[in-house]
Amino acid sequence: MAELVEAGKVRYIGLSEPSAVTIRRAHAVHPLTAVQSEYSLWTRDLEDEVLPTLRELGIGLVAYSPLGRGFLTGRIRSMDDLPEDDWRRSNPRFQEEALRENIGLADRVAEIAERVGGSPARVALAWVTAKGEDVIPIPGTKRVAYLEENVAATELELSDEQLATLDRAVSPEAVRGSRYADWDLALLNH
Repeated sequence: MAELVEAGKVRYIGLSEPSAVTIRRAHAVHPLTAVQSEYSLWTRDLEDEVLPTLRELGIGLVAYSPLGRGFLTGRIRSMDDLPEDDWRRSNPRFQEEALRENIGLADRVAEIAERVGGSPARVALAWVTAKGEDVIPIPGTKRVAYLEENVAATELELSDEQLATLDRAVSPEAVRGSRYADWDLALLNH
């Protein structure tokens, strides 16, 4: 890839879901511009090693699934809210027992959103955006109304107290279920 950059065929290099060790190894060969990883209120495992490494090396984070695969919007209350062919039906966090417990987390986000005058989606995106100028959320959407709601999140500035309240309300220890099934996790470079 570095040769392709030098040849002018590729402008920038990024990685998806790498470990801190892989980031350092790749960056030593050619500077990375960005790393894409899942990052949201309910997926924060990269805060321990990956995010500090990115910041040390000046690499941006493209945070995918900043709405927790739609869960943090509060719209998913049961498996019946997911289409029959939706892959989340096989995701550990959306399995019945985990889902029942995780709904309480989405409810906490909704309560905080009500206090700050925004929707749960806006608050969840504002939380990710507040993590630094080097963190860029990329929420997916299927509807224009959701796109508009996502864009409106850029206008919501959360106070330090509100951010801390969200951190406590959706602590990593409170989230039930892995972000991927075991066979999918094995494919990640962690």
